[in-house]
Amino acid sequence: MNSQEIIENYPKYIMNTYGRQSLVLSHGKGTKVWDLEGNEYLDLFAGIAVNNIGHCHPKLVEAISKQSEKMIHCSNVYYTEEQLILAELLSKISPYNKVFYQNSGAEANEGAIKLARKYTKKSEIISAKESFHGRTIATVTATGQPKYSKDYKPLPKGFIHVKYGDSKAIEEAITDNTAAVLLEPIQGEGGVNVPPENYLKEVEAICKEKNVLLILDEVQTGFGRCGTMFASEIFEVTPDITTIAKGIAGGFPMGAILAKDDVASGFVPGDHGSTFGGNPLACVAAIASINAIIDENLIENSKTLGEYFKQKLLELKNQYEFIKDVRGCGLMIGMELSFNGADIVNKARERGFLINSTADTVLRFVPPLIITKKEIDTFISCLNQIFKEIN
Repeated sequence: MNSQEIIENYPKYIMNTYGRQSLVLSHGKGTKVWDLEGNEYLDLFAGIAVNNIGHCHPKLVEAISKQSEKMIHCSNVYYTEEQLILAELLSKISPYNKVFYQNSGAEANEGAIKLARKYTKKSEIISAKESFHGRTIATVTATGQPKYSKDYKPLPKGFIHVKYGDSKAIEEAITDNTAAVLLEPIQGEGGVNVPPENYLKEVEAICKEKNVLLILDEVQTGFGRCGTMFASEIFEVTPDITTIAKGIAGGFPMGAILAKDDVASGFVPGDHGSTFGGNPLACVAAIASINAIIDENLIENSKTLGEYFKQKLLELKNQYEFIKDVRGCGLMIGMELSFNGADIVNKARERGFLINSTADTVLRFVPPLIITKKEIDTFISCLNQIFKEIN
């Protein structure tokens, strides 16, 4: 089938839940992807901050290929070496020594909510307005954007939303029944919102004082995306629980809950489970991806190239009054416009660049961490041309 045939036949068989762009992708390599007609695109979206090491990284492909011939799935009724190797690796790159494997970010957040309630024997979860934590019934309730939950009432009780970046609001919202505060260190779907400098440290101190758990949702910000292995390092905080997914396995579906020893003890056999979580194929993919990030110094590349990218975008801001803000950390950058960004996304795609618009007016740039200055310059030139045409 050609692209048009595929697009026309989708509604016949696939539920209509995504606002898809008119593009059928065929394959990818590094920072580039190609459509069925052979047109090339620079991917600055990376599967929503998933392909941190680029598309089809040789080490990832080799690891998946070898493991697929050995064992793809194994029930968690049994032990596997791959789970242990990955757990040891995660403990080396984070402050945690306990992990629970999941398949996605939503599952990781769902599990973290269960763990917090089980450990504290309390039920309330405080999260932030404009946040995004997943699509399950609990995580969509934790998400501080009513548009995602309005059609699914009645929603689970025990979720409270407060203004992001306001530690006083969190302190005032805490009650004797508060189990945890759940936050993104940088809000992704909410518009790449970076908090005030001391916000997370203040929240951490409040949580300790009130004996409330702090959960950081690092599903989008983890694994080098923000110029550090985890965004919590930027803000110098160590939450009780961190949830991860997206960039952990280079594109293979995987998520996990990381927790401090005492908090992890809240789960005992039978409390939580996952059929596919931590399967051997996912584990080797994660091991290969994390090692590539470390061995190829992609965290430093994210930091350095992120600063370069942001500076180039700020130069555009100085030229065009309709650019309201440029913000972000590492290679997680948002450019806020004074109008809906969908048309800019379409114009960029037509010129061979894949980007995204979130929170309606924010262009989001989350390219693979292997992106180069030359590729950034090429895109900036394109974006400048688009802005000239609409100005």
